[in-house]
Amino acid sequence: MMLYQQMQHEGLRLSTFTFVPVLTACANLRALEDGRCVHQQVIQSACESDVFVATSLIDMYTKCESMEEAWEVFNKMPSRNVVSWNAMILGIMEEAWRVFNKLPSRDVVSWTAMLLGHVKCGEGQKALNLFLQMQWEGVKPAPLTFVGALNVCASIVALEEGRPVHKQINESHCESEVIVGSSLIDMYAKCGSMEDAWRVFNRMPSLQMDSFSWKRRLAKYVKAGEYEKTMELFKQMQKRGMRPDRFTFVPVLNACAGLRALEEGRRAHQLIMQTGCEADVFVGSSVVDMYAKCGSMEDAWRVFCKMPSQDVVTWTAMILGYVRCGQGQKALELYKRMQQEGVQPDAVTFVVVLNACASVSALEEGRRTHERIIQSRCESDVFVRTSLIDMYAKCGSMEEASRVFNKLPSRAAVCWNAMIFGHVKCGEGHKALQLFQKMQHEGVQPDPATYVGVLNACAGLRALEEGRRAHQLIMQTGLFNTMPSHDVVSWNALLGGFAMHGQGKEALVHFERMCEEGVHPDDITFVCLLSACSHAGFVDEGLRFNALMTTVYRIPAKLEHYTCMVDLLGRAGHLQEAENMIQGMPCKPNAAIWRALLGACRIHGNVEMGERMAKRVLELEPKNAAAFVLLSNLYAATGNLELSESVERQRKERDAKKQPGRTWIEVNDAVHTFVVDDQIHPEMIKIRAELKRLSVLMHDAGYVPNTKFVLHDVEEEEKVIHLCHHSEKLAIAFGLMSTDPGTPLRIVKNLQVCEDCHTSTKFISKIVRRKIIVRDANRFHHFENGVCSCRDYW
Repeated sequence: MMLYQQMQHEGLRLSTFTFVPVLTACANLRALEDGRCVHQQVIQSACESDVFVATSLIDMYTKCESMEEAWEVFNKMPSRNVVSWNAMILGIMEEAWRVFNKLPSRDVVSWTAMLLGHVKCGEGQKALNLFLQMQWEGVKPAPLTFVGALNVCASIVALEEGRPVHKQINESHCESEVIVGSSLIDMYAKCGSMEDAWRVFNRMPSLQMDSFSWKRRLAKYVKAGEYEKTMELFKQMQKRGMRPDRFTFVPVLNACAGLRALEEGRRAHQLIMQTGCEADVFVGSSVVDMYAKCGSMEDAWRVFCKMPSQDVVTWTAMILGYVRCGQGQKALELYKRMQQEGVQPDAVTFVVVLNACASVSALEEGRRTHERIIQSRCESDVFVRTSLIDMYAKCGSMEEASRVFNKLPSRAAVCWNAMIFGHVKCGEGHKALQLFQKMQHEGVQPDPATYVGVLNACAGLRALEEGRRAHQLIMQTGLFNTMPSHDVVSWNALLGGFAMHGQGKEALVHFERMCEEGVHPDDITFVCLLSACSHAGFVDEGLRFNALMTTVYRIPAKLEHYTCMVDLLGRAGHLQEAENMIQGMPCKPNAAIWRALLGACRIHGNVEMGERMAKRVLELEPKNAAAFVLLSNLYAATGNLELSESVERQRKERDAKKQPGRTWIEVNDAVHTFVVDDQIHPEMIKIRAELKRLSVLMHDAGYVPNTKFVLHDVEEEEKVIHLCHHSEKLAIAFGLMSTDPGTPLRIVKNLQVCEDCHTSTKFISKIVRRKIIVRDANRFHHFENGVCSCRDYW
């Protein structure tokens, strides 16, 4: 408070970030008059509409026992978040305690009222303490008291605390009451003990005839992810002659969606039409969601169009369906149509639309959505802000992502994660690691997703020691100490690893093991499998997996799957089939998929198709430097040097800047960076001497420099010198100088390794008898004894 008064005395400008901690201090000191003075300053600074300042005012007034003023602030708030509601509710609870403590005698009704109040405030432990205290004071719980205690156990997943409550219920002969029995089932289900839930249900004939209890069980099974049990329970309800309604159909449709059970979903849809529930907005939205998740967007669209009224919920469900099916552009088109129809988006809609923008790198549309979010006053929603950070990061605009991130008054782990993954995606692994250190310094507890991002950053930088330190932290937190079962995420990580290392056969074998363990593959699984087939040249297997994905597992092909298939076919020389696949796609091709085929044209020397592919890329991205480079290299490889130089001139005229090649190597816990013709590294004189020594040995072993892609108008000897100073060769030479003989070298290149460096590294690995592991932009290459793991198929 003294510091705040000094700020005022010095005439410093007060803001949101000033008022929130000062009001917190007033609340803790119970300084009502000081708080009122601060409130006046808030009004004068026009900060009262800020949700965080208003919430702090409510908290201050409630703690200072001025509920009337707290209500006045609360009612004036233009928008309220969950924190402001909680502040108000907790204030009411404090007032309730003041009344409760003044009661001359407290019966079971007053104790139960207090217990239920704490339950509603989310203060589970206080409610349980109250449950015990009332019994110590000789007050026996009533059925409603037991319901409150069971709800607490369910909300905090306290199974061991719930069992004694169940025992007391049996002793009080309350179990047969429907409301108590239903709460027992709910508690056991939420605590993951479905067997106990089932036993309670079977002992209660009144519950078995009560349709409400059946519906609650359906909802609990779905929430627990027990989709097969949900469907089985639904069948039992039908056998008992219970008529399904909206509360039955919604969880059943969710179960069908979770199982990707399209046929069962269609049968449920038939029942819905027979019972006349299709017009219900929640049922209709669930039908749309079910068809979308099962990959049948045509059915989803038909249901959507037939709905008598379409509110923001149904529009959002439809937009989300297109996003999930990898049709981000269609999702954005539908979002525009929704606005034209006069339907106002809510926070959930904005999250979905931002995900659509991120999926198709629609930065401008994302910026427009951001403006709309500000106008709608939804920017304070944590999910919206996290989605904004994620969208900007995935669209490559880390500067804008950072601006949103830095404006957050409080930053949960999910916000830090979005930034960390953004830096990793943009190839800024070192910034991701710096952010991780800052996150820890600010006292934010990393979650499993944080460590995934950090490990990806370490992998991208080949920072093995940093990775080991992250692994040590993971072990200390106990997050991943054991893996009693492997879910689809862990299997995908393993399959993706095999794909990146070019171990196609191992990927296929482990996919079979995954299926044998009963784990259902998802869309990411098939991206990993198709990528593995592409790197290994397994064309037939790739075609089989592509068919398996869409026909057996009912997973709709996304742009990523098509890109993998085009890469697979193109690398193998099936260029026309690859082009036909692009032209037959249901979604609009992006620059990346045309560029994949252009790369294949360069490999196989198809100039005519390569020119068309380059044109397609540059129509979508006029400054795509990679397209110019690939076309220039294609001309150079086929002996057309004039055209090659002409393309290079066009690139410069368009100001399409090439990404400079960089290579990293970690030596003695330090990461060293090299660029082509590097002059900065302090050991550069020794590195060049080492390269000269290696060049002589390589020449004697039969190495012939590949100068066909060196476009400089210089003599052949100078081209060879230029090749010798590529960044990966500099990194390898430095690694050989700086590590013990026989030690494996691990380096990372931000671009695809060139043909000459690939050949050189094979020779070096044999000459120095070292294993050299190179990760380029596409995959890992393991060089040992003159051979690469890719078998020169890359």
